[in-house]
Amino acid sequence: MFHDGIPKRIRLHGIDCPESGQPFRTKAKQFTADLAFDKVVKLIVKDTDRYGRLVAVVILPDGRNLNHEIVRAGFGWWFVKYARNDATLEKLESEARSAKRGLWADENPVPPWEWRKPKSIER
Repeated sequence: MFHDGIPKRIRLHGIDCPESGQPFRTKAKQFTADLAFDKVVKLIVKDTDRYGRLVAVVILPDGRNLNHEIVRAGFGWWFVKYARNDATLEKLESEARSAKRGLWADENPVPPWEWRKPKSIER
């Protein structure tokens, strides 16, 4: 994203999406790009993370919440650790799971925070 012509890295508040190498990474990235790429969006900044990224809710030009749309479509997890009391994300993830949308079609989807953990050395 750009702000005043300067590129900005954004971390979507309250959700986590598949990492490189995980199933549904490409589809999640494409879904997000289809909704937000080259669009003027509104950011509701919640924080700045340790990498200097803005942590934000992204509001699309049509008023929809991008963070919610990603979870609704099954291309992201509700990141409980950072949005514990977000009843909307909880509901959207539950509905996506029940409908087996997106990554929930996988028999055993691995959350990105588990995927990122250092892999133990096989003996």
